[in-house]
Amino acid sequence: MQDQLQRVIFFDGVCGLCNAWVDFILKRDRDGIFSFAPLQGSYAKEMEPVASENLNTMIYHAFGQRYYRTGAILRILRDLGGIWYLAWVFWFVPFFIRDFFYGLIARNRYRIFGKKENCRIPTPEEKVRFLD
Repeated sequence: MQDQLQRVIFFDGVCGLCNAWVDFILKRDRDGIFSFAPLQGSYAKEMEPVASENLNTMIYHAFGQRYYRTGAILRILRDLGGIWYLAWVFWFVPFFIRDFFYGLIARNRYRIFGKKENCRIPTPEEKVRFLD
C-alpha cells in the first residue's frame, strides 16, 4: 500500500475531461506507477480538503511533493516517460501563462466535456489503483 501512495493523481471524478485524462494515463502506465483518487472521495477529503470542495484543480502528489494544475499535468507526463517526457519543455513557459489557459478550460469543462452523474467506477482490473 505504501508504494501505491508514492504517486497519487487527484481528479474530479465526475468531469468528462478528467476521466478521459485518467483513461489516457491508465492506458500508457504499463508499470502501474500511478494511483488515482477522485476529489469527491474520502482519501482526497483527508489529503486535499480545500481542493475536494471546489474541484477545479488537478493535483499530483509525488514522493512528498505536491503539484497543481499545469504543473501536475507536466510532471505526470514526465513521470509517464517515453515520448510524453518531451512535454517537459512546456515547464519553461511561466506557470501564470500555463495556468491561465488551464483556468479557462477548468471553468468550462462540464459544458465542453460533460459531467457524469456519479464518480468513475473503476473496472475490477483498475480497482487496485484507485483510492477512495
